[in-house]
Amino acid sequence: MKKLLLPFFAALLCFAIACNNTPESEDTDTPETEMESDTESSEEESQPASSDSDAAYEVKTIDPAPKSPRMEMSGKIGGVEITVNYGSPKVKGRKIWGGLEKYNEVWRAGANEATTIDIAADINVQGQALPAGKYSFFLIPAEEGAWTAIFNTVAEQWGAYEYKAENDQIRVETTPNFVEETQESLEYSIEGNNLVLSWGKARIPLSIAAK
Repeated sequence: MKKLLLPFFAALLCFAIACNNTPESEDTDTPETEMESDTESSEEESQPASSDSDAAYEVKTIDPAPKSPRMEMSGKIGGVEITVNYGSPKVKGRKIWGGLEKYNEVWRAGANEATTIDIAADINVQGQALPAGKYSFFLIPAEEGAWTAIFNTVAEQWGAYEYKAENDQIRVETTPNFVEETQESLEYSIEGNNLVLSWGKARIPLSIAAK
């Protein structure tokens, strides 16, 4: 009987060894695996930059190709959705205020195409009424005192080259905060009830309230 069973057990042992030696790496580089990796990266890039549920926002890259990538910041203040589309230049060791960006001149508040701000509902900015809509956004830096922030009704324009004051919806004044730490890449953020532009050593806040 033992002699009859020996060939059976030998065949079973060979089969088990063959199964254990089957390559396990055939599926590690499948398209499905690569797609899952890309999805995870995208989710990381679009994570909220603020954990405050009333003022949470996220920033994502719209076009990484230009030297000043096109970015989009979106979030809520007082329940109102606000989206800022802007080019994000870097400091690169340059003097920004009073140097690259001249005092008392209209500046696009970003790079390349004019910065746009899309507001989902009527709000007050620095106490002034601003109807819901999409606006181009400009700043006039000042060497001393308050800066001027401009919401212009012509949303799509290149820089400030065709800017016309007659198309302004509102102009408001804001006082920048200057800090020691340099913000290398221009960015927009939401901090409490403020929409804040940060670049170089300046932090320019705009107080926003839902109507």
